[in-house]
Amino acid sequence: MIDLIKEILKEKGIQHYLIRETEKESAELFFLRRDLDLRRKTKVRLAEVTVYRDFEKDGTMCRGSANANVSASMTRKELEARIQNAWFAASFVPNPAYPLPKGTAQERIRTDSDLAQHSLEESAAIMTEALFANDRDANAFLNSAELFVSRKTVSIVNSEGICVSYTTDQVTGEFVAQCKEPQDVETYESFSYDNLACDDLKKKVRDTLVLTRDRARAQSAPLAGTYDIVLSGDSVRELMSYYRNRSLASSIYHGYSSFQKGASAQGDEIRGEKIDAWLVPNDPYSTEGIPMVRRPLMQGGILQTIHGDCRIASYLGMEPTGIYEKMEVACGSMSFADMKQQKGLHVVNFSDFQMDPFSGHFMGEIRLAYYNDGIKTVPVTGGSINGSLLEAQKELTFSFERQTNRRFEGPYAVLLRDIRVAGEESETNQSV
Repeated sequence: MIDLIKEILKEKGIQHYLIRETEKESAELFFLRRDLDLRRKTKVRLAEVTVYRDFEKDGTMCRGSANANVSASMTRKELEARIQNAWFAASFVPNPAYPLPKGTAQERIRTDSDLAQHSLEESAAIMTEALFANDRDANAFLNSAELFVSRKTVSIVNSEGICVSYTTDQVTGEFVAQCKEPQDVETYESFSYDNLACDDLKKKVRDTLVLTRDRARAQSAPLAGTYDIVLSGDSVRELMSYYRNRSLASSIYHGYSSFQKGASAQGDEIRGEKIDAWLVPNDPYSTEGIPMVRRPLMQGGILQTIHGDCRIASYLGMEPTGIYEKMEVACGSMSFADMKQQKGLHVVNFSDFQMDPFSGHFMGEIRLAYYNDGIKTVPVTGGSINGSLLEAQKELTFSFERQTNRRFEGPYAVLLRDIRVAGEESETNQSV
């Protein structure tokens, strides 16, 4: 398909372009309880064609761009129409002129993963066994699940000599845990791995079944007040995404972020653990064909890298690195068990936990938390937390236990001090 697209581009006199072709096949399994309800295999071949159009506006040279999404099933006439429409649309995008990334032809890269050693069906069978390994309780169980194992080959070609390709594998899915007694509750979870992470999936299911059972037993919300809060699992990834998002070149260029390389990204007066973090590539090349490598993001809370695509990087006068979606954060000094023993609130499940990269505020409605009053620990449900990472980052404590998935590697839990909780009202506010 790439050769045909290049032929059409040449016929239309389009000199600057980027073609990103993806061939993807997947094995997909759908379960009701533990029974396989549907098995499906897919194979698709798609491409995204970006055309760049140079023109002058008000005495300034501009480079506009627009995308055309095409598939292998389209006729030549349909391809021509899509590309022509994109070429027309590009004339309405007066971005200041910028250079495109340059490169040469390279050998295809096969990413290193144990998924590559198996067929899609074999990997699906292995991960299915892990998915249901801990589903042994009649009271708390998986009532449905979906599992997808995919293999994709991406080829990237542009008008400046880049010609690269790579093949990667991935396991994704979701499941719903249910407990009917003493009240009927459900918990939704998703997962994503780039290897046969059987132990991680087993633990995720086990922990979800436990929290679903405890949520069914929880009767009341925590009292409104200020608490020391422990977050764990996906909430840690969402919280730490603040630093990745704020270090995006586009956020800095448009004035949404004040981060500066060599300056503290963790603020001043750090009394807790200073953050060491890295940007980690999921794929060997960016969508523009720029090589992606592991880069330091923060060292001792100091920003080391600003990451972004070719256009914004050129406006900032920096190296184009590609846009990173995955972070690695160094683990900390306290065990997860010790965190839970401290007086406060361990929130294990939210209806929706959000981290605002613009304001630094985080919030979430509590589905299940464990309140430790210093003597005993009880499950609670309801209420919400609302805090500012700009304040909380002064005194962070990370667990030395680790979690790993496709989007995050780092501490399993983090302890935050003095976070406001909205809950049940009492005559006097509770502060722990």
